[in-house]
Amino acid sequence: MELYHSPWEAYPFLSDAPEDLRCDFELLTDEIASRTGLLRSQVEDNVLRTELLRVCGLIYHANPTLRTRFTVTPEEIQWLADATERLRIQSEGRCTRFVLPQGCTAACTAHLLRVQCKALVRLLYRHDHQGHPVEPALLDLANLLSGYFFLLALVLNAQAGQEEAEFISRNY
Repeated sequence: MELYHSPWEAYPFLSDAPEDLRCDFELLTDEIASRTGLLRSQVEDNVLRTELLRVCGLIYHANPTLRTRFTVTPEEIQWLADATERLRIQSEGRCTRFVLPQGCTAACTAHLLRVQCKALVRLLYRHDHQGHPVEPALLDLANLLSGYFFLLALVLNAQAGQEEAEFISRNY
């Protein structure tokens, strides 16, 4: 059976075979970049706003990676690692265990980004399990993004005067 293709198809790869995860990766990175833009609109700190614009650009540079090649540079990954470390230092003492994803609107958006980046890592591993090699630096970038957004959530809550709500698991 031949698939119907709308003359107004929103993206040329939407009808790719279900086992082909490249379009899923592109859609997820597009969503993460878009939500990063949303987060930027919720942040008043100009330094963070500038930083989020750069993070958004890195996400879009990673977007076509599975279909083309990885173009995020080692220096850009190091910049993100340094930004993540800066946020870790700024948020020191705010989180000793698990916290509930709550607080100010910007922190909640950052938590959504954190989990989407983990889903991105999972998708990359699925792609790799299918026999398609994944650039290790792409995995580093996706994992770093998740950590960055988690620590950013803590910093944003601190800036908003919001306390973290510790979560004590019944299972761990």
